[in-house]
Amino acid sequence: MNKFLAESGYFGLFFGLLVFWGSTKLCRKFRSGLANPLLLTTAAIILFLTVFQVDYETFDRGASHLTYFLTPATVALAIPMYKQVSLLKKNLAAIGIGILSGIAANIVCILSLCLLFRLDPEIYHSLLPKSVTTAIAIGVSAEIGGVPSLTVASVVFTGLFGSSVARTVFRLLSIRHPVAVGLACGNSAHAIGTVAALEIGEVEGAMSGLAMVIAGVLTAVLAPLAAGLL
Repeated sequence: MNKFLAESGYFGLFFGLLVFWGSTKLCRKFRSGLANPLLLTTAAIILFLTVFQVDYETFDRGASHLTYFLTPATVALAIPMYKQVSLLKKNLAAIGIGILSGIAANIVCILSLCLLFRLDPEIYHSLLPKSVTTAIAIGVSAEIGGVPSLTVASVVFTGLFGSSVARTVFRLLSIRHPVAVGLACGNSAHAIGTVAALEIGEVEGAMSGLAMVIAGVLTAVLAPLAAGLL
């Protein structure tokens, strides 16, 4: 199988797209947080690589083509934000307070858990930027002395977990306001949470995209200060 994939430049690309397509079908059918397309796709690819004993580097030769779409997909998030400019202005104070509160909660939770379990400062520094998009998180982690690979794993896990439980949490806590829903998704689960927010509604997606961007910028500024706490 490794030899076959090594000779195929696009198998990983089409296999990933096929699995994601099937995952979206399951998500629409079962309407469950656990039936998250990204979560199912990740699990299916891990299972495939394990069962057929395929090296990740070999599989990634084709799958890496998907990363070319990250930039235009991220830029496209500006479209729903532009359509909701009036709503942004109307809720400016709530948005600012919500994003700052989310960043503060992230820092406090990580610091408390690291102190509780007596983890090394290196792990603390690696986990600090877990709730922002990967591109920013890697740079912040490297700057404050974290391990970028651990940061990437925590970012992916945070996004997948957040997007999977989002609807359930909102239902249990009776959170229905579209601005609150969007801010929670983008501030806690970055880009993957924004995808989940867009599935809920356009306003939620716009607020989530805004929260993701601002939280990323503020985390890059505040993380070096918070790194000195441990």
